[in-house]
Amino acid sequence: MLARRLILASALFALSAPMSAPVPAAAQDMDFDAYLQVLMARARAEGVSQSTISRMTEDLSPNMRVIELDRSQPGTPTRTGFPAVAPYLDRHVTSQRINAGRNVLDGSSGTLASIERRYGVPGSVLVAIWGKESNYGSYKGDFDLSRSLATLAWEGRRRDLFAREWVDLLKVADKGYPRSNLVGSWAGAFGNPQFLPSVYLRLAVDGDGDGRADIFNNRADTLASIANYFRDAGWRTGQPWGVRTTVPTNFDWNGVQQKLVAPTCSRVHERHSRWLSVREWRARGVQPQAAIGDDVMATLFQPDGPATPAWLLTANYRVILEYNCSNYYALSVGLLADEIAK
Repeated sequence: MLARRLILASALFALSAPMSAPVPAAAQDMDFDAYLQVLMARARAEGVSQSTISRMTEDLSPNMRVIELDRSQPGTPTRTGFPAVAPYLDRHVTSQRINAGRNVLDGSSGTLASIERRYGVPGSVLVAIWGKESNYGSYKGDFDLSRSLATLAWEGRRRDLFAREWVDLLKVADKGYPRSNLVGSWAGAFGNPQFLPSVYLRLAVDGDGDGRADIFNNRADTLASIANYFRDAGWRTGQPWGVRTTVPTNFDWNGVQQKLVAPTCSRVHERHSRWLSVREWRARGVQPQAAIGDDVMATLFQPDGPATPAWLLTANYRVILEYNCSNYYALSVGLLADEIAK
């Protein structure tokens, strides 16, 4: 679930990387230990304490399994069609995940009410993200993040990105987190919401006033940090992410075809219609099955073809896509949130 975040992080790096300690053009031509000295110098130049650098690099060696996983990631998708959405939803919006989410919602009602007032994002959506990312904290990954990120930076396929993330990880560690806490996915995401280190530094917040943004074990901090991520991505308070809708059997899809090409994640957005107001959709015979304002702008999405479920998606759906640019992911989050809220 990291592809979108890695793409965004790559773009942000190009704008924010310091000029004082550039990563070598061919880092893997170096011995790993020699390259690690380059990374350590960069962290030191950016203010990381020597004690943190020492503990985060003790006995560090490349993890060849991480390189194998990185190189096995899919490349550019083909245009031979898309797998059906319905089976994915059946596997990911399960009764177990719904019931566990309701328990979190019920057990955190006061905390979530406060977070919703502050950030404007419904508690059910925050809980659904937590459920999708780490199954409510039951599995957050077990890779040593310092080892994984240093390995990926040295390996070189996305060197700039992972060198930046390794230094940012040490900045997180410099806040007092032990290395034993800093474990997660092979690609560097960690904690309940699976933030990359750069995202943690930018958007993680203290949700309970204890002075720390502990997204590893603290429920309030986890949920507030997800809410801050969503607010930063442009969540519109009072709008649903989308609503189930009926589409006439003789609906003219050619008349609402999307002609613009999205600059990122084009394969995701090309499946959506052009944007119309809900009032205009109603005039075309498309009938929402839940409350949504007539002036709300929405795009029509019927992923599995005629006579299958369809949705009108709002700008808030695109906020979910900022977390992970996948229609399968975003739909499952939205539907899980709706079920949790019932």
